[in-house]
Amino acid sequence: MKVLNLRNPFGAKVYHEETVSSTFDIARHLADKNEGHGTVITADFQEAGRGRLNRSWIAKRSESLLFTILLRYENYASVPEALTLRTGLAVSLAIEELSTSPRGEVSSAPLMSLPVKIKWPNDVMINSRKAAGILTEADGKNVYIGVGVNFAQSDFPEEHRSKAVSIAQVLPGLPEDARFLLLENILDRLYCEIETQSASLHWRDRVLKRLYKNGEIVTFADGAADSVSLITGVLSGLGPGGELLIIPDGEKTERAFVTGELRVYK
Repeated sequence: MKVLNLRNPFGAKVYHEETVSSTFDIARHLADKNEGHGTVITADFQEAGRGRLNRSWIAKRSESLLFTILLRYENYASVPEALTLRTGLAVSLAIEELSTSPRGEVSSAPLMSLPVKIKWPNDVMINSRKAAGILTEADGKNVYIGVGVNFAQSDFPEEHRSKAVSIAQVLPGLPEDARFLLLENILDRLYCEIETQSASLHWRDRVLKRLYKNGEIVTFADGAADSVSLITGVLSGLGPGGELLIIPDGEKTERAFVTGELRVYK
């Protein structure tokens, strides 16, 4: 396993493998070997990558930014609330920090024209298409956050073409090593969002500003993604713990949901 010379504000190592079963598997192995809070494992290819609700995550070699970060806490109460949403915020901000000059060089100027949104509970959207997915799992005092960002894809299979987008498609001309620059940006932003008091106090307002479909009429599957319990109504925001708030059709008060999925694709 190779250690990358990348910036990590958590003060831990960033490991890299060309091929893994999944970065989650390696992160658990690293936890067993007492690696520290903020340790990262990234890979060019996952043979058994998966997303939320055990959906498979398939990407060609080196086309996506795939990584898992290991976070360690004293107890469950110490885990930051709404961690998946706040990771989505970090990923959104990091994507917006990528910008290209006419020569294709990466600069630090924010690309304000990108409408990067957070789709509750775990996706990052650009122009109404999925650019990244996040999966958070806990194992005792350890928390694992897996992130997959569509990065270098020039196209997608026909069945996903209207649903997915890559960073290369919206920011053409990025150099090959920009994938790891994005990783550094994400780690910087995530550290700020969950390790600093000022950001922790205002995470909900910051997520709300880019909450996908906020204020719009939505269809929501309550429970599992294949649930037949569908609710139509106005997405009205987030609860104090990151719950999704919806005012169902024909009702006047909000209902809070902690599991489920927005039905946004036809």
